[in-house]
Amino acid sequence: MAESKIPIIAVVGPTASGKTSLAVELCKHYGAEAVSCDSMQIYKGMDIATAKPTKDEMQGIPHHLIGFAEPDEPFSVAKYCELAKGVISDINRRGKKVVLVGGTGLYYSSLTDNIEFFPDETDFEYREQLKKRAETEGIQALLDELRIVDPEAAANLHINNAGRIIRALEIYHSTGKTKTMQNELSRKNPTPFSTVAICLDARNRQFLYDRINRRVDIMLEMGLLDEAKHFFESSLGSTAGQAIGYKELYPYLKGEKSLNECIENLKMQTRRYAKRQLTWFRRDEKIKFVYIDDYSNGKELFDAVCKIIERSADNERQGQTS
Repeated sequence: MAESKIPIIAVVGPTASGKTSLAVELCKHYGAEAVSCDSMQIYKGMDIATAKPTKDEMQGIPHHLIGFAEPDEPFSVAKYCELAKGVISDINRRGKKVVLVGGTGLYYSSLTDNIEFFPDETDFEYREQLKKRAETEGIQALLDELRIVDPEAAANLHINNAGRIIRALEIYHSTGKTKTMQNELSRKNPTPFSTVAICLDARNRQFLYDRINRRVDIMLEMGLLDEAKHFFESSLGSTAGQAIGYKELYPYLKGEKSLNECIENLKMQTRRYAKRQLTWFRRDEKIKFVYIDDYSNGKELFDAVCKIIERSADNERQGQTS
């Protein structure tokens, strides 16, 4: 008899779309605990910029995989999946349900699709050679080289994504396998999860952008500038600097730009990030999109999402009995 899969309710989507509040209500309704799939909320101290849920926002619901890693600690999607699988298994053993919540598409899909990660074959010397070549010959030369050995990977990589181009060449150099071959092998094992995924979106793009702009203003009122200053003055900037909300304020802290200029840039970069998040989630046909501007309040949104979850559960039960 096949082992039953662990049910997961996932709430994903762009920043400022209301994921946290919906996830908490779902946890309360279904007797669940929240598991974060956010690549920046894992770090200690990075609270305001990453929009970590506050104690009040959590409403007593346990939230896992938030604020446990040091900002200068190397961390990978493979490590995240390892930890998340352990947490989810523990929650399931205790008879509770799981609500996965966050906006990092790579973390979400790697976990729920059960991507297998190969041992990290890192050739730092070769990587440095590639970086130097990128500086002298241009990244286009490396992309052309990748196109010869792994045309599929090259076709899916933008020339601005130098890090992934270099990584794809490094994988082939170190393992003899292309990144495309590794991706195919990584999906050979079925997922242990049965996931109902909801992506929050807005039909009116300006509706979402207005929410993002308000979110940035609230973050600044909460002390975002002081938080950015802490990381700017510390030796923890390598990881923290990747978080939207810090690097955009650094020119002000350096005295290079006005605060208003930096705030406007922060809002613009956050809107662009939201667009990238939605692009990622739209690629997954299994995700159900729910449009927040279709509903006049949170209760209506919650009821609509519950209907999707119940319908999915009914369909799965019918599939098991047919």
